[in-house]
Amino acid sequence: MTQKFREFKISGAELAQWRTQARRSTQSSQIPLAEVDWLLREITNLTALELRLESFFDRPEIALSMSLDDLEQCWQKRLEDRSPIQYLAGSTSWRNLHLRVAPGVLIPRPETEILIDLAIAATKDNPALATGNWVDLGTGSGAIAIALAEAFPRAIIHAVDQSSEALAIAQANADKYGYVLSPSPELPTPRINFYQGSWWSPLEFLRGQVQAMISNPPYIPTAMIGELQPEVANHEPHLALDGGIDGLDDLRYLVITAPNYLKSGGLWLVETMAGQPETVVKLLQTQGSYQDICIHADLAGIERFIQAFRI
Repeated sequence: MTQKFREFKISGAELAQWRTQARRSTQSSQIPLAEVDWLLREITNLTALELRLESFFDRPEIALSMSLDDLEQCWQKRLEDRSPIQYLAGSTSWRNLHLRVAPGVLIPRPETEILIDLAIAATKDNPALATGNWVDLGTGSGAIAIALAEAFPRAIIHAVDQSSEALAIAQANADKYGYVLSPSPELPTPRINFYQGSWWSPLEFLRGQVQAMISNPPYIPTAMIGELQPEVANHEPHLALDGGIDGLDDLRYLVITAPNYLKSGGLWLVETMAGQPETVVKLLQTQGSYQDICIHADLAGIERFIQAFRI
């Protein structure tokens, strides 16, 4: 994890007392006990092992990125408002990245990491695919774009989002890892370029020139959003969740429009929710511009990802 700026210092005994009280407060809530230590790892330099062994109690000083009063206020928001712990900490870990997050962006999920693994696997039999223009549509926090830039050093990543708030966060995350202001000497342009707009609309200049399109689009049916966990339904941006009546509005659009931008042999790779992949496969087959269409499961065995190649 990248070292974070520290300003507030308390003793190990004070932090241990807060931790004990916070852990006790989870007993009458639906908040997992493990979230207390997750939050402490985000705002201190304490490791999971140090917290588990409680080996920090006798330290005279521990640095935090927020005051003890602010920490308590954050925890009360978690308990009372069910605010996502990642928003309260202002950050989350995803793959090998430590990303800034805020209510304007969807919190990156562990299952979405598989999109990167699938993209890497797709290039092994075709190394040329790992070069040129790659597109991340609906970039949110920039997680996918940054991971692609790390995986494919010879590619230029074009990241699009409709939300200006999301783009500001994504750019800050990319800049932290040197992909915006510090391009590779071999590449005269920044490794990641950001655009505000709806899907392909800012990328007309890339028609027929895209090697791969990766997207984790909105796919939750509108009526189901209110049934999601309060952390999601009440706090995460509906713009990044709502996929229309059946959840497939944006997926249909990506199926129809991507052939205008993908090169022959170009990769089309998206995430969906359980129950949608077979319908998306039929859409791809009906559109007629795709081949080698296949479905991949997440680590829980749920079919979630669809991969295809432009004919």
